[in-house]
Amino acid sequence: MKYYSFNQYLKDTFGCKVYKISINAGFTCPNRDGKIDTRGCIFCSKGGSGDFAEDAELSITEQIESGKKRVEKKIKSGKYIAYFQAFTNTYAPIETLKSKFYEAMEHPDIVALSIATRPDCLPDEVTALLKELNCIKPVFVELGLQTIHEKTADYIRRGYTLDVYDTALQKLKEAGINVVTHIILGLPNETKEDMLNSVDYVCKAGTDGIKLQLLHILKKTDLADEYFNGKVNTLTLDEYIDIIKDCVKIIPNNVVIHRLTGDGAKKDLIAPLWSADKKTVLNKINKALSE
Repeated sequence: MKYYSFNQYLKDTFGCKVYKISINAGFTCPNRDGKIDTRGCIFCSKGGSGDFAEDAELSITEQIESGKKRVEKKIKSGKYIAYFQAFTNTYAPIETLKSKFYEAMEHPDIVALSIATRPDCLPDEVTALLKELNCIKPVFVELGLQTIHEKTADYIRRGYTLDVYDTALQKLKEAGINVVTHIILGLPNETKEDMLNSVDYVCKAGTDGIKLQLLHILKKTDLADEYFNGKVNTLTLDEYIDIIKDCVKIIPNNVVIHRLTGDGAKKDLIAPLWSADKKTVLNKINKALSE
């Protein structure tokens, strides 16, 4: 079963393998600072999903240099994407965003920016900034949707409705920005059909890329409390592979699949423990897709 992987997309676009460097720009989130809530999404780690990002105490340039050193033995091309990953990376004063994004953009080894954010944190001035940046080097905006189902969205404390995503996607597309949508597979009380409906919806809505993420139970999250109280189950590897196969079947060839799974920080991972061996998991997924 063929699909358009992000690695292939990068090779087609830049002519070589490109590595992501995860950046922590020191931002927060409206789901944590009290604008919407103070608890964050029910599954979100204390690092704001940026557990593999560099040290926020370092400048953007210093974080890029640190990230380069981590993969210098693996990469020969010296081409990288600055991935603003931790928390909500358009949730700050416009001058702060401009300063940090331009610092990354101006680094000679950075070929693109990837900016993770929420659909409800894209005011017009931010969209205009992203359009401006995209005229210099490619910009990917990653929207954390997770699910199209409002009941699940309320349970995970997402904090916005589906129409907010629709509006954000339309605005970004009109600005010429490449949009990547995050979907979590295995959210509590969702059926396989529910998950496939989320994937189908965002593809038909016009997302350029999609990240399929396994639900992890991480320490010091409210989801962990639900798990230990027996209210939440996690997927088995076989169940997850079965869902992934059906997801790939309905994702059009023009939609880039940026991720087929994910791994939480091992020191914080509670379940499913099989996900800690990411290499084995990916090998089994790819084998299943090739059958």
